[in-house]
Amino acid sequence: MIQLLTNARLAAHTVLQHLTDDPMVLSLQLSRRLPASIVHPAARLVCAIAPKNSLSVPVLLSSLTLGDEGDVTRRLRLGADHKVAGVHARRLADIATAANLPALSDALLAGAQDSRGYQSAQARRHWHDGAMTAAVAALEGSGASGRRLQARLAGELAVFQGTAPALARRDYTPVRNRVLHLLTNSLPHTASGYAQRSHSTMAAQQQEGWDVLAVTRLGYPVQVGKLRARSSDVVDGVRYRRLLPTHLAATLDARLQRQAEELLNVALEFRPSVLHTTTHFVNGMVVRAVAEALDIPWVYEVRGQLADTWASTRGPAALASEKYQLFQQREADVMAAADLVVTLGEAMKASIVAAGVHADKILIAPNAVGGRFLLEPMEPSLARRELGLDEDGQYIGTVSSLVAYEGIDDLIAAFAKLAGRHPDLRLLIVGDGVSLPSLREQAKQCGFADRVIFTGRVSKDDAVRYHQALDIFVVPRKDFEVTRSVTPLKPVEALACARPVVASDLPALHEIVTTGMTGVFATPGDPSDLAEKLNWLLGSKPMRAKFGTTGRSEVLRDRTWASNAKRFAGEYDRLTREQA
Repeated sequence: MIQLLTNARLAAHTVLQHLTDDPMVLSLQLSRRLPASIVHPAARLVCAIAPKNSLSVPVLLSSLTLGDEGDVTRRLRLGADHKVAGVHARRLADIATAANLPALSDALLAGAQDSRGYQSAQARRHWHDGAMTAAVAALEGSGASGRRLQARLAGELAVFQGTAPALARRDYTPVRNRVLHLLTNSLPHTASGYAQRSHSTMAAQQQEGWDVLAVTRLGYPVQVGKLRARSSDVVDGVRYRRLLPTHLAATLDARLQRQAEELLNVALEFRPSVLHTTTHFVNGMVVRAVAEALDIPWVYEVRGQLADTWASTRGPAALASEKYQLFQQREADVMAAADLVVTLGEAMKASIVAAGVHADKILIAPNAVGGRFLLEPMEPSLARRELGLDEDGQYIGTVSSLVAYEGIDDLIAAFAKLAGRHPDLRLLIVGDGVSLPSLREQAKQCGFADRVIFTGRVSKDDAVRYHQALDIFVVPRKDFEVTRSVTPLKPVEALACARPVVASDLPALHEIVTTGMTGVFATPGDPSDLAEKLNWLLGSKPMRAKFGTTGRSEVLRDRTWASNAKRFAGEYDRLTREQA
């Protein structure tokens, strides 16, 4: 009961902060946290009864929740053309910013000057572009709510400029073969590829003889809506500790200082010989402070190019923005300070070397498989029967986070081109994410909606079955810097299930798929080419079987969590010997 009350206070405090700082984004986040079975019917009802040219905030937020980007753009453009003014124009500008429609936001802000909250909206608009200093400056002379937002943005800017936690040195004696991980999120509350990799790594490390403890970031998982979270969890024998105060500091620099202090207390109790954390750089700042206080080695695992992920949603101009440049600098600083840098593949290693890190300091621990993926895979018909799917016909699809750069819209477009030629073909999309509403809407409009299956988020065991229910696994990623360098986990799991892969022709995916042996490549962002490659493979069952058999053999040879754990153990031992 005490923990539940603590969580409730933390959640309420978080909501109040967001309500002041960015109410439109808060509304969208809440709509994504609540059950879609409730939110989407309500949103559809609002849109259905509203006048076609309504510019009310509830209608626009409902369209945005449903992923109807065309309707949101049309309504906002109507507001700009009609020169809506005052507070209403400011609210519409905030919605345009949240919807990633910067030009419309600018047009609407032009009519909102001198209105209440204008400076805050202008600051949010600058922040969206990565103009961090300009966002802070825009709030000079604003009222009380503006000052709170200014303090929050200034604290985040300070961290991006290098302000980091500081801890005093402590007398400390580590215990051999103990590793403490700091994570952004984890099972059982988040089922992302990040959380799965962390869990699989730690479970394998325990099998290798290491004593493992994971700590998640300050405030998680209450901040993502898990009000009933406990202070600790045990999943498959892996222990997770939560740092759940009654409230969080108003600024990022203060929160990181508190997180470092809390992590130090856990470390003094657990007594690890090595600390291990993952991208992005704020995790590295915290762990560096604790490692220096205890004089033990620490590892920074680069799992993604998060600056490039951020820039991918904003266009080429974002690469020259203040935020992007500072983001890259801080990542380089943290990698340089770590005793060992771990990454997923050769493309990411090359990017890290380009940032100034010596190649000898980098360990590649690729995305891998374990557990049920090591067992002999089921035939597609049996997997479909267990999942309640039609057993007959052919299935193409993916298991993925549903975000823009994954290119699921191109997969739906390719399926629409194939469906007429293959009457028994179905498209299976497994996963959840911010793009799910717009993808559902696209599927409804494609003419074959009854043959497109969205499962939403599924359990770990069901994810294996869905992989095995497919005839072809598809990785239709867009061509961005982040997708060119970051190797995803799901196609590795598909190959372990002996399923052929059709993937976008990107460097990172060439590290997983071997053309003509385990799969084929299609031009990124080209649904027609993707459809042709899928059509060719759908027409050749022997080729699909050959690709699947070869792919499974390669994964079991080179990509298991157990082999990664051995790599980590060897490097941990080396680091602790050198530190001694």
